Amino acid sequence: MRIPLSWLREYVDLPAGADVAEALVGLGIEVDAVVDQRETVKGDLVVGRVAEIEELTGFKKPIRFCRVDIGREQPQEIVCGATNFATGDLVAVILPGGVLPGGFEIGARKTYGRMSAGMIVSARELGISDEHAGIIVLPPTTDASPGADARPYVGLDDVVFELEITPDRGYAMSVRGIARELSHAFEVPFRDPGLADAPGATPEPAYPVVVEDTVGCDRFAARAVRGIDPNAPSPEFMRRRLTTAGIRTLGLAVDITNYLMLELGQPMHAFDMARIRGPLLVRRAAPGEKLTTLDGVARVLDAEDMVICDETGPISLAAVMGGETSEVQPDTVDVLFEAAHWDPVMVSRTARRHKLFSEAAKRWERGVDPAAPLVALDRAVALLVEYGGGATDGNVLDIDNVVPPRSLVIDPTLPGRRAGVPYTAARVVETLTAVGCTVSTVDGFLDVTPPTWRPDLTDPADLVEEVIRLDGYGKVPSVLPVAPPGNGLTPAQRRRRAVASALAENGYVEVLSYPFVGPSAVDGPAVRLANPLSDEEPFLRTSLLPPLLGTLKRNIGRGHRDTALYEMGTVFLPRPGAGSPPEMGVDRRPTEEEFAAADATVPHQPWHAAVVLAGEVEPAGWWGAGRQAGWADAIEAARITIAAAGIADERVTVQAAERAPWHPGRCAAIAVDGVTIGHAGELHPTALAALDLPRRTSAMELDLDALPEAGVAPAPRVSGFPPALIDVALVVGESVPAADVQAAVVAGAGDLLESVHLFDVYTSAQQLGEGRKSLAYKLTFRAPDRTLTVEEAVAARDAAVAEAAARFGAVLRGA
Repeated sequence: MRIPLSWLREYVDLPAGADVAEALVGLGIEVDAVVDQRETVKGDLVVGRVAEIEELTGFKKPIRFCRVDIGREQPQEIVCGATNFATGDLVAVILPGGVLPGGFEIGARKTYGRMSAGMIVSARELGISDEHAGIIVLPPTTDASPGADARPYVGLDDVVFELEITPDRGYAMSVRGIARELSHAFEVPFRDPGLADAPGATPEPAYPVVVEDTVGCDRFAARAVRGIDPNAPSPEFMRRRLTTAGIRTLGLAVDITNYLMLELGQPMHAFDMARIRGPLLVRRAAPGEKLTTLDGVARVLDAEDMVICDETGPISLAAVMGGETSEVQPDTVDVLFEAAHWDPVMVSRTARRHKLFSEAAKRWERGVDPAAPLVALDRAVALLVEYGGGATDGNVLDIDNVVPPRSLVIDPTLPGRRAGVPYTAARVVETLTAVGCTVSTVDGFLDVTPPTWRPDLTDPADLVEEVIRLDGYGKVPSVLPVAPPGNGLTPAQRRRRAVASALAENGYVEVLSYPFVGPSAVDGPAVRLANPLSDEEPFLRTSLLPPLLGTLKRNIGRGHRDTALYEMGTVFLPRPGAGSPPEMGVDRRPTEEEFAAADATVPHQPWHAAVVLAGEVEPAGWWGAGRQAGWADAIEAARITIAAAGIADERVTVQAAERAPWHPGRCAAIAVDGVTIGHAGELHPTALAALDLPRRTSAMELDLDALPEAGVAPAPRVSGFPPALIDVALVVGESVPAADVQAAVVAGAGDLLESVHLFDVYTSAQQLGEGRKSLAYKLTFRAPDRTLTVEEAVAARDAAVAEAAARFGAVLRGA
């Protein structure tokens, strides 16, 4: 929001040289920039008097060669295409070497056959309004001699503040609100334009209106002005201030509504009375109703939207944007001004639903003073009559169903206890009164009624914040609390860090995804957000894979074909029949029962780890061909994760399984101590096609919270004696899992077996027979106290083979 200093000074007596920006920051209002308009035009911008005009002919458009007196010995010769000035007029001239807004440099050059040194400027070229039909002609009464600095006379002598208003401070989105804040900061008088006297409702309304929904619209006021001059321009001060605020000038009636929105914070709307058919009705829209708004878009309305209707149907999307059928036209002579008060929640949802974030909607969703409509209407009527002619019949419509602000009870010692500053009870009352609250003392407590323009003051904590803010954040001591001694990381934290490090060390890149997903990404019950950021993603994820696969797709689309990603985070599993959480205030600590009741409604949020792979895991090069990622790499990632969590490999089992979205023939269930904790393998071709991912893309997801405690790991047994290395190739049925065969080998080999590793899988119908495969294992035997003999190693090998033969009918390949 952009506000000029001159506008603020109309309502607050700021001291000379006051640092307004620092004061606003001290009040909690962010100042993005301070723009001195004098500096927007570089170089000499002077007042000139047109001494002579020569009309140049032979060109497609009117061209004038002017001699302008700028207070020097010789007049300035300038070629100009405007025709709205005459000899003797005072104009604004920028001389060679000057720079206009936008970086346009002014020089001396030959044009249209004449030398032109400088430029007679328009308001648009100076950036003070959109007017560019002609150059600026100063009033004849202007007390300025040729050669004087023109900036004060064209409106470039102001300072503009660019402010960022937080969502809870709707009152500050106006000159009225900022001026009030500055009066607090400098302790100077404030003249509140929102408390001006205004006529109330009359027996005969300005226009017949019925409000059907008094919750969505609890106040609706209107006044009419008839017989205005449709060609009457907006006054210069109004156009200049609207342009400074970044709002286009659209005609006198509309400009007045925008001007008062900036000044009072009260959005308004102007209807062309000749285009309204019959009485007005304020109601909720019927599902499927349509309205073409002022931006030319035909919109399908929702049952929650509020609309203003006449006999033809909706003519305005209430509080957001008017409709085409009733907007003010260039020939409008009868104007109906509307000022209402709308439900902020309704406006916020309507604006987001239709993606219409108008200046009015921004104010409504943050909170608008329900007491301002009559004042705004009276000011709008006065401005329109003054500058546009016409007359008003004095009738006022005011349908008022506003609920008065609720009073709050606060302990006067609470602000001091919260901030660590010894505020006296008198100081607390003083600051709350300055805000606009009505304060009385009852039994040692303060009964505080917030003003109508502060709908954000709904809790004693809000009043505490106002006391601290107005008294000064700088008075609050910056004392860091003493950190209590701790026990370091929890076991869960250590496990997560170990897993993250292990996956990163094995080539996986960590990503962080938003937990919001669409309906297609959830399988079964899911937690739906009450107020989602996007209507396309209203659910919380029940698996890490959907958003992680979306990240994989984005990377592949940007040229990263060989990608291995991992993510660790929570998933959200709804609790059936959980219900709604109990309401808990901030005036005290919730009881254990309240905590338990609230916790029972929170979804279960286990911590998961997931990986996705696509492309090559071993790159090709001069050393040979690469290797594509596959289901085995996803299973290995699961083993790496479980090992990093401190679970011994012998407690892990891998079995064939079927689970979406994995390929049914290439999916494994990962279990620890017989309990399945996740799945890994190659994704189903249908899922890959839907996501536009390459073939053989694989994934793994484990529930880390389902892993048992690792316990104390025994110290490894280290032997200084040499190992005995023996390879065995066992032929088994094709359906026998390699992990089961390995378990049989370990069981049969006994304590002398130090490690076993599967290094080859071979199939051949000719050499092994149909339905058979060869599993080659590397066995390492070692004794802790001696060097093994050949006979001992071979006996252990034979015992391992015998156990595999007993369990699965395995035979030594080649035997």
